[in-house]
Amino acid sequence: MLPARLTSQIILNTWRLRHHGTCYSNLPSLSSNYLNNQRKTTASTHHPENSPQSWLLNPPTRLDATRKRLFSLSAAGIVNSAPAPMKPYLRLMRLDKPIGTWLLYLPCTWSIGLAADPGCLPHLGMLTLFGTGALLMRGAGCTINDMWDKDFDKKVARTATRPIAAGEITQMQALVFLGGQLSLALGVLLCLNYYSIALGAASLSLVVTYPLMKRITYWPQLVLGLTFNWGALLGWSAVIGSCEWSVCLPLYFSGVMWTLIYDTIYAHQDKDDDIRVGVKSTALRFQEQTKPWLSGFMVAMMSGLIVAGVNAEQTLPYYATLSAVAIHLTHQIYTLDINKPEDCWKKFVSNRNLGLLLFLGIVSVQ
Repeated sequence: MLPARLTSQIILNTWRLRHHGTCYSNLPSLSSNYLNNQRKTTASTHHPENSPQSWLLNPPTRLDATRKRLFSLSAAGIVNSAPAPMKPYLRLMRLDKPIGTWLLYLPCTWSIGLAADPGCLPHLGMLTLFGTGALLMRGAGCTINDMWDKDFDKKVARTATRPIAAGEITQMQALVFLGGQLSLALGVLLCLNYYSIALGAASLSLVVTYPLMKRITYWPQLVLGLTFNWGALLGWSAVIGSCEWSVCLPLYFSGVMWTLIYDTIYAHQDKDDDIRVGVKSTALRFQEQTKPWLSGFMVAMMSGLIVAGVNAEQTLPYYATLSAVAIHLTHQIYTLDINKPEDCWKKFVSNRNLGLLLFLGIVSVQ
């Protein structure tokens, strides 16, 4: 029920409207004044959080936080929603940046796909197992890299916030975490046949030594390619029980060439910082001749994929897919601006789609 004073004011305004043509604007003004007075009265007599009026007029900020937390299922969203003590470790293994895991995993999928029996889809269990292994080994590789590069990372703006460089994780904590990742990865490897266990173990020396290569040679991307594409050998042996070298070696070679393409593009983002801190890369080696070098790597990559396809008795859909892959790479290299870090990053990330395209082309043949 309205207070007597408010009722009398409404009657007075109605009389003015009828006799003097006064506009309706007084009524809303009156209503808003009344609501403001009521809000002040409520705030002075009740705790704001317990007041229904204040809840309606000013919804609690924690609702917005809750909405944000009902979150994005992106890798970055998962890491941001993790408990605070876990976040530095998840960032150390680059869980928030899954592109590296994709680039490690995709050569495995090519090999598993090519090893499938004619008319059969790739072994889903193997794809899942290798996906888990790629996640763990990529994380282990990043941990090793950051342990080696702690002092370098502190001097570069893009890497200064990495957990070890920023002091969020000590070297000893990183070493223990590395041991846990490698133990889990070993568990995945032990699910394979003996031939594959031995072959997989042989790659560990590359994983450990790759971060040192940038101090020694202008070709660290070549060593990364040898490391990242080991799955092109391992995937086939996991399915068949041994490697068919006429297929696996050309596939492995193609993967190495692919890595030289995408990681040279990636390295152009950091070339100024690399010069300042004294590390090497193919981006610094090629400089303005980058595009001709990348074009040569592309030709070598496509040649290896053709040889692997012929020896694996692939059919027309596979070669049609290779045409699409070649077009993708040609566009990527031709439009690349090596002096724009944002363009280098965009081109680098697009290689995930290229790898998926090739996998789908292999699967479509089965």
